[in-house]
Amino acid sequence: MRVCVLSLVFFCVNVVQAQPRVLDKIAAQIGDNIILLSDLKVQEMQAKEANVAIDSSFSCRMLEELMIEQVLVNQAKLDSVIIADEQVDSDMENRLRLIQQQMGGRQKLEEFYGMTYSEIKDKFRESIRSKMLADEMRITITGVLSVTPKEVSSFFNTLPADSIPFINMQLGFQQIVIYPEITKEDKKIAYEKLAGLRNEIVVSGKSFESIARLYSMDPGSAPMGGKIAATKGMMVPQFESTVFKLKPNEVSEIIETEFGYHIIKLISRAGEDFVCLHVLIRPEFSIQAVNRASQRMDSCYRMLKMNELTWEQAVSRFSNDVGTKQNKGIITNPKNASQMWDMSDLNEIDQQIYLLTDAMEEGDVTQPNLYMDFMTREQGIRIVRLMKRITAHKANLSDDYALIKQAAENDKRTRILKEWVDAKLGNAYIRIDAEFQGCPYQHKWINN
Repeated sequence: MRVCVLSLVFFCVNVVQAQPRVLDKIAAQIGDNIILLSDLKVQEMQAKEANVAIDSSFSCRMLEELMIEQVLVNQAKLDSVIIADEQVDSDMENRLRLIQQQMGGRQKLEEFYGMTYSEIKDKFRESIRSKMLADEMRITITGVLSVTPKEVSSFFNTLPADSIPFINMQLGFQQIVIYPEITKEDKKIAYEKLAGLRNEIVVSGKSFESIARLYSMDPGSAPMGGKIAATKGMMVPQFESTVFKLKPNEVSEIIETEFGYHIIKLISRAGEDFVCLHVLIRPEFSIQAVNRASQRMDSCYRMLKMNELTWEQAVSRFSNDVGTKQNKGIITNPKNASQMWDMSDLNEIDQQIYLLTDAMEEGDVTQPNLYMDFMTREQGIRIVRLMKRITAHKANLSDDYALIKQAAENDKRTRILKEWVDAKLGNAYIRIDAEFQGCPYQHKWINN
């Protein structure tokens, strides 16, 4: 399918510490705004860190993206578009979180830029504001865009044969989940266990880190002695409100969140950033509760196999999974909010489900199996139904209309934006360094 250049979520800086120093120069200028060669070098280094393919035209594409952004920003300022500081900070946190995941953690992010996390945020705040202004202008220019079925068909029929994508096998699943009941007694046992651990730290003087490594039920932080480095907005509200009330080296009282019971020790706090240690103890259900859940699921499975109730009736009657109970048990792919899954997403998120359903036909259900929710890590028992299987194929209007419609909308949006940018170039001062004047641009920058 036609491909348009997409802006990366990365940031640009004029000087990157801890990287080989290069002679900098102005790569392009749009009005009063300049784009430096170092901006492009940073984009390239960040792309490599994120395993994005780099080819000979990468710098050209990135430069044009940045030039388009500056045209949009200039218009946004003329139109008095305002982006609130709160919006900028929220968007920046999301971008930094994504980059941290791509680079392998906050420490690598700080090493890459040669700055502390707070310094990175201060450095890039205005860069993010510019990106958000540009995005706001894009929305204004393209408006509420839609395409007719005729436009979708026309778009698809004009695609070169070798541009029509091959669609991997897609699978759709439904589930009935019964989580064993956590009783007041189960909660009391967890609370008292954590109270005892807190007493060992506060009264007996034992190391918080050692207690966390031995007993904390948070698999992400326990090996590091319970250490968490985060920014406001990253943790659940009860956790954060406690952190921001603590003094350095103070140990909190026991708090409860959706994950269980915690104690927290504040290490340091700077503005909205904090480093703390914590111990998590989750209430665990009893063997009796597991047996009751298992018996109930066995009844559900038997009634389904005997056709004594429909799948929808079984979901409504038996499932206690909040995420799927109200949607006929359909398991939504968290990566794209689709009801269909491809193999790469399944292998990353829920490997067990493919192994359970590989040999099944549409409408078949599995026997009850032990299950752990991939988001909450909550354990339960479930039955899975293969809702739909679409075999691997070349995209077509019959099976992939929604996908092709989305591509047609993107194509139309790109054409509208291109026409708008071209119309603005006649009145804009544009200067491009000789090194980049031979680039295969989509717009006629050089004439200006």
